[in-house]
Amino acid sequence: MLTKKDIFKITWFPVLIASLCCFAPVILVLFGLSTVAFAASLSDVLYGQYKWWFRLVGLILLTISFVIYLRRSKGICTIDQAKQRRNEIINLALIVLSVGVIGYILWLYVGVELIGLWLGIWG
Repeated sequence: MLTKKDIFKITWFPVLIASLCCFAPVILVLFGLSTVAFAASLSDVLYGQYKWWFRLVGLILLTISFVIYLRRSKGICTIDQAKQRRNEIINLALIVLSVGVIGYILWLYVGVELIGLWLGIWG
């Protein structure tokens, strides 16, 4: 059974990487490595031109972390085992993908947005 802890383990890193297009400028300002003006310009470039690359890398990392979870926690290592447990894998994949997308949306468009507004990077 997939627990909340397992879902968090699978999804936190891919969601963080996928949101770096907007989170990286926030980190730079928080650590004092950048001015707000530069961070705003950087976020415009990263989000405007490269957001799909960040999302693609996040999706690839989500897939890799899901496969690692299946191999380590569920013991599904061969194609035959995967065929036998096909329905379980499909259900788990849908849950992980849904949580990953919802986590990405909440983190990027709520969490990072509010931090950026608080720092004065955008808005």
